[in-house]
Amino acid sequence: MIDVFSKYSVRYDRWYDVSRQAYFSELEALRKVMPKFGKGLEIGVGTGRFAQALGITLGIDPSAEMLRIADRRGVNTRRGFGEDLPFWHGSFDYVAIIIALCFVDDPLKVLEEAKRVLQNNGRIILAVVDKNSFLGKYYLKKKSIFYKNARFFSIREISKMLNKLGFKKLSYFQTIFDLPEKINSVQKPIKGCGKGGFVVISGQKCD
Repeated sequence: MIDVFSKYSVRYDRWYDVSRQAYFSELEALRKVMPKFGKGLEIGVGTGRFAQALGITLGIDPSAEMLRIADRRGVNTRRGFGEDLPFWHGSFDYVAIIIALCFVDDPLKVLEEAKRVLQNNGRIILAVVDKNSFLGKYYLKKKSIFYKNARFFSIREISKMLNKLGFKKLSYFQTIFDLPEKINSVQKPIKGCGKGGFVVISGQKCD
């Protein structure tokens, strides 16, 4: 997967301009749970689109080519893998994993690492394409260069992993109710899941 994102980093980044209103819709959903203060980390920061817009302090990604674009956006980046974060225990107030969980080798290990580097009562923020949604089914069928090897999760599967790791106070917001290329204005997020293709899940670390 790293090779795909490295080879097509510019093409990947351009999607956010082509599907601008879908991107803005995703940001609106993320802002529903994003802390206004504190030190944050984005695992799988990519080209820095979300980190820059949301004010996330630091991003990590295995693709040097993607990180070069993020650096140009002014995002503070480190090269590395979500399964082995190069940070001390309790280093962050919140950790965001936006879309990236479907691309990693060991999703549960990434979530464990996210929990490790979170302070107690810190928040994990996940954004996923719901496997059971119209969008998840569309991407699986389309088999784009980015998603053909992706492992999508249902919201139930994500919640089960978070519960297993001891995260509490889970909340859900959803958006993207049409195919991204058909969205002409920002779609406001609504609570819950089951309708939107893009779902944001937030939980609290409680030890």
